[in-house]
Amino acid sequence: MPVEADEELREILQHETIAVVGCSTTPGKAAHDIPAYLRDAGYSIIPVNPYAEEVLGIEAVDSLADVEEPIDIVDVFRPSEEVPGIVDAVLDREDVDAVWLQLGITDDAAGERVEASGRQFVQDKCLKVEHARLA
Repeated sequence: MPVEADEELREILQHETIAVVGCSTTPGKAAHDIPAYLRDAGYSIIPVNPYAEEVLGIEAVDSLADVEEPIDIVDVFRPSEEVPGIVDAVLDREDVDAVWLQLGITDDAAGERVEASGRQFVQDKCLKVEHARLA
């Protein structure tokens, strides 16, 4: 069952490094402005976008497999149908503590896989909204 309780959301928000899958180079898009907000709030952002050299002045990587440093949270800005493949990449890593699907993005089966691996799963919630509300 996806994380819903404020206490659990606060726990996730205590982490520091967020890999943003689908991070956008376009100001005004949620996939750009939300990572910018999170960076400004003190999080370390890793943009994951195979079509960008950098986002927010940070070098972008093509995939989660290309991230060399430890990741705490994987924040997803991709269509729901892409979530199973993203979760496959998460499950290939030992370091990810939580998978967060942004507002409008859901996949219950993928969430069950994430939770079965002992990690937290959030779907259909905006990380920026929840951070602003709970921080």
